Amino acid sequence: MRLTLDQVEGASHAALTSCGASDDQAVSVAASIRDAEAEGTRGIGLGYLPYYCGHLKVGKIVGDALPVLSTPMPGLVGVDAAGGFAHAAYDAGEKVLIEAARRQGIALMGIENAYACGVLGYFTGRLAQHGLIGLMTANASSTMAPWGGREPFFGTNPWSFAAPRAGAPLIIDSSSSATAFVNIANAAAAGEQIPDTWALDPEGRPTTDPTEGMAGSIAPAGGHKGAALALMVEVLSAGLTRSNWSHEASSLGDDAGGPPRLGQTLIAIRPDGLGRPDFAERLDGMLAEMTREAGTRVPGDRRHDNRAAAERDGVTVDAALIETLNGFGAGL
Repeated sequence: MRLTLDQVEGASHAALTSCGASDDQAVSVAASIRDAEAEGTRGIGLGYLPYYCGHLKVGKIVGDALPVLSTPMPGLVGVDAAGGFAHAAYDAGEKVLIEAARRQGIALMGIENAYACGVLGYFTGRLAQHGLIGLMTANASSTMAPWGGREPFFGTNPWSFAAPRAGAPLIIDSSSSATAFVNIANAAAAGEQIPDTWALDPEGRPTTDPTEGMAGSIAPAGGHKGAALALMVEVLSAGLTRSNWSHEASSLGDDAGGPPRLGQTLIAIRPDGLGRPDFAERLDGMLAEMTREAGTRVPGDRRHDNRAAAERDGVTVDAALIETLNGFGAGL
């Protein structure tokens, strides 16, 4: 079935509200699902909507949460998500964060007590569209062992960086782990093997069996470097916001334990703050030099290409997912 992006957003909003989300919460999340589908990030688009809906129904996400905004210091913005979606908490603080960064040159927003936020590039890209450099970190429930260990302690702990260009922004979106948990779960459901760099079995050995990987641990990206990056993300995300550490948070992969109460931190920077008004032009020039060599590309450009195609042609969704989404009230 082919859907327009408007249909993707409308179906997402309908499913979320049918499962207990308030209109404000659903609007924020539906917009992010539309964006994920447009960019080809299907695993966190409509494919993740059943997780959102299921967790709304069991109370792992507080559907009627009202984010609470605070400004404890001139350059700091705090948002308590109150157990709801991080997306709605971000929307509550975005304007204040942008105004503070423009006024002072740099500002930070910490979101506490939130559900997972999906694609971090969605948020940093929004800051870049406002002419700001954006950095974001987010912790997640434990799925990855620390370096040398076997038991999950950190989450996939993603991070993102975005910067304004003359056209679409530069967006780098990554995780501290070798892959996302959903990719291993999808491989297990499909009966497929995984690369031996993705996961460790319960004994801490590399495995190509996704079931063994789910029973063990996701592998860190780049070995000890990815594990160290996960620790840094943990401190910035949960440490600064007094949210749950990854090992304290309820699992995002099941229905038990109530809200995970995770943390996200965003830093917004004026690129002309040090007297460099030609930042975007210089960045474009450097990226042009970088991509002169055959085979190189700018991170994020593929998502911009996907968006152009999706806005023109819509996206294709398989019948099984449509049936699942309709079971949650999507109305497709």
